[in-house]
Amino acid sequence: MNPTTATKDVPEDVLVRCRGLHFRQGQRVIYNGIDIDIARGKVTAILGPSGTGKTTLLRLIGGQWRPSAGTIEFDGTDVHKLGRKPLYDLRKRMGMLFQNGALLTDLTVFENVAYPLREHAGIPENLVRDIVLMKLQAVGLRGARDLYPEELSGGMARRVALARAISLDPDMVMYDEPFTGQDPISMAVLIKLIRTLNQSLGLTSIIVSHDIKEVLSIADYAYVISGGKVLGQGTADEIRSSESAFVRQFLNGEPDGPIAFHYKAPAYADELMGAKK
Repeated sequence: MNPTTATKDVPEDVLVRCRGLHFRQGQRVIYNGIDIDIARGKVTAILGPSGTGKTTLLRLIGGQWRPSAGTIEFDGTDVHKLGRKPLYDLRKRMGMLFQNGALLTDLTVFENVAYPLREHAGIPENLVRDIVLMKLQAVGLRGARDLYPEELSGGMARRVALARAISLDPDMVMYDEPFTGQDPISMAVLIKLIRTLNQSLGLTSIIVSHDIKEVLSIADYAYVISGGKVLGQGTADEIRSSESAFVRQFLNGEPDGPIAFHYKAPAYADELMGAKK
C-alpha cells in the first residue's frame, strides 16, 4: 500500500468506502454526496431504477472515472490519488462481470479465460492451462472450453465471463446487471454460483441490478439509490420492510409515486402555446 494514499480510519471489515461522493455528467447530477460501505467478504447489492448511476458507481470504484468531489477508498487506499501503474495494479484485485459478458468473439472459451492470465500474471503456459480449467470447472463449463462465444447460450456466456472475472483471484468482483436477459433456469444458476463463489473463494461482491427479488435473495446488505442519494439501505429483510415511499414504489413496481413517469420538462400547456407562437 502506498503510504501517501493510505487512510488510517477505515474499519477492517470494510473493503470499499465511499464518502461524500459527488459526480455529474454535464448539468446532470448523478451522485450528490453519497456514503457507501462495501463490507469485506459479503455480497452487497446496489439497487435502483434505470439511469440512476448504478454502473457509474462501478466505474468510479475501478478508477475509470473520477468523482467531482469526495473519496473512494479500496482496502484503505484512495483510488483516485493513484498514478497509472499503481492504479492498474490495484485493478488486478478487482474482477468485473460486464453487463453483456464482453467475451472476445474470435477466441474460444479457454482463450477468453486465459487472456487476463497471459496479460498480467506472467506465469508459465502449463500453469495458465491448469488455472483456466479450474475456473471453468468452478462455473460448470470445463467441457465447453473449445467452443466459441457464438456457440454459447446467454447463460453459458455469462458464466464464462464470470470465470474470466475470477481468473486472477481478485479480492472483489463487481457484477453489472448479471441477470439481464437470462431465462429463469440460467438466472437460478447464476444466483447460486455468485453466492457459492463468494463463500468458497472468500470474495467481496458488488451486484448492480434492478432485479430486486433475485438480488435480495443472496445479498447480505443492499443500498437503494435514486436522484443522486441513498434512499434506503439495510439487510434484505430491512429493505423489504422499508417504510420509505420511494423504496416501496421501487420494490412493488408501482407506476405512481415519488419516481415520476415524465422526465422533468416545462409545463405542457405552456410549451404547446409557445410552439404555436
